[in-house]
Amino acid sequence: MSETKVISPTSRQEGHAELVMEVDDEGIVTKGRYLSITPVRGLEKIVTGKAPETAPVICQRICGVCPIPHTLASVEAMDDSLGIEPPKAGKQLRELTLMAHHVNSHAIHHFLVAPDIVPEDLMVTAINSVSEIRKNAQYVVDMVAGEGIHPSDVRIGGMASNISELARKRLYTRLRALQPKVDEHVELIAGLVLDADFPEGLGSHDQPTVASDGLYGNREFFDLDRFTEVMPESWYKDPEIGKKACSTIPLYDGVSVEVGPRARAVEYRGFKEKGVVAQHIARALEMKSALSRAIAILDDLNTSAPANVGNFDVRGTGKLGKGVIEGPRGMDVHMAQVGENGKTEFYSALVPTTWNIPTMGPATEGFHHEYGPHVIRAYDPCLSCATHVIVIDDDDRSILKEDMVRL
Repeated sequence: MSETKVISPTSRQEGHAELVMEVDDEGIVTKGRYLSITPVRGLEKIVTGKAPETAPVICQRICGVCPIPHTLASVEAMDDSLGIEPPKAGKQLRELTLMAHHVNSHAIHHFLVAPDIVPEDLMVTAINSVSEIRKNAQYVVDMVAGEGIHPSDVRIGGMASNISELARKRLYTRLRALQPKVDEHVELIAGLVLDADFPEGLGSHDQPTVASDGLYGNREFFDLDRFTEVMPESWYKDPEIGKKACSTIPLYDGVSVEVGPRARAVEYRGFKEKGVVAQHIARALEMKSALSRAIAILDDLNTSAPANVGNFDVRGTGKLGKGVIEGPRGMDVHMAQVGENGKTEFYSALVPTTWNIPTMGPATEGFHHEYGPHVIRAYDPCLSCATHVIVIDDDDRSILKEDMVRL
């Protein structure tokens, strides 16, 4: 006889979500559904009708955990719509900011999953390691982008300014010194994950992986003709679940996909493993790749070169611009259209967790429901980012149960 197990909200993630699992007599999940229940903020609507420069400032506040990818995706979408090509130094500083954020964000995730994988006698060691890595990674973001949380110096056209030669040398020295610590941390986390008591194949699925780039992002990858968006009521089939869900269901080539560290490892580094263990291993290994790339950028950066195009015409041509950034949780797509009046006419964000939501629920199937939260946490979901729809009653504008309205 089937039974429904509901975890609401799921824990150790950003935002609020619900995991609904149908289980058999043995407690094995036969159908898993995962959905955002985080209230909508409507930031995409807020930027509509405003100057292009407003969008990055507002849309970076989609989240306080992953503001860097949203800032970068926003400015790159505006660059594209306005026909701007940032100078090399500006592009390098943007990439450096994201590389530091990858290291920082993945370390945060290791703190969140520590109770799942770290034994008590190693907990202090693991947490101290996370803290030291985060301190150094956030220092880079502070120095390069102005602020560690909501960076003020990432601008349309590049960056507000280049860093000084002294700052470059200090950052280079600091990150080179951090490499042994990150190597040690990755070895620790990978070893603990492999030793954890996870069933073999937990979280494996057959959905395709999607990644625009190995680490940074590439707008040319994202093809609007391959993208479709489904409202939650038609996806979940269950009316009660569909009415609760606060995110649309994005599909690529008509199917749900996986984005994130494992997807990037599969698409660009020949990674073959699947499931929860593979998610954790891929995320840990990516810290090393991101740190190495940050050091290479600092080694090549010309601090005397301009980092911004300078003055530019905000009178758009109506082109739909795309910003595609590989955030720590996966492919982050922002789309913007600036009109001839210099105002944003359209804005939309397809964030990493939105891509993963329809894949995460089914990934719990085939294993005991007690392992469901472990599957969800492996994706490091960020629900505030993924919330884009509410239910509105047209008569009194109250939240009700009639039609979904995308915000």
